[in-house]
Amino acid sequence: MKRVIILLLCIAPLWVQGQAFEKYDQMSKVDRFTATPKVFEMLRKTELSDSSPKAQEYKELIQNLEMIQTYRTEDPSIRNQMASDVKSYLNGNTMEELMSVSEGGKNIKFYIKSTDSDGDKIKELLMFLDNNGKDDAQSVIMRITGNVSLSQLLKLTEDLNIPGANELSKANQKS
Repeated sequence: MKRVIILLLCIAPLWVQGQAFEKYDQMSKVDRFTATPKVFEMLRKTELSDSSPKAQEYKELIQNLEMIQTYRTEDPSIRNQMASDVKSYLNGNTMEELMSVSEGGKNIKFYIKSTDSDGDKIKELLMFLDNNGKDDAQSVIMRITGNVSLSQLLKLTEDLNIPGANELSKANQKS
């Protein structure tokens, strides 16, 4: 019994970190997009009849994606909670800041967790956008997990029209 309790105590932090943002799934003032591992598993089983380079890029991307979560709100109290949750999440994870952009009241920060020492493959990308603009005050959390390159993530964020995709593109051009 003691071993079971010790095992549960060791696993609990990992489970809590994985559940860091799911509480926003049920909030009515939060727009969300979630693609679960099941979606990518099903997509991997489909055959792409198109042999174009773009179709092949997507096939490779799908092979390496695990999950995509995006949460967006304009509600001030939820925005504060998002900022707090992102800070707590970063304190409990070994992620490094990739880049940050601040202009016109908009602050965007990107964090990554690499799968290898070279940093070529990214296990997790976390983006937090906090926009204090008068007309469009909003906060956005985006989390993508898998084993993908930065250029693949760039393509995905552009195609999904995710806020901050332009800034991520700038980071890729500099590297």
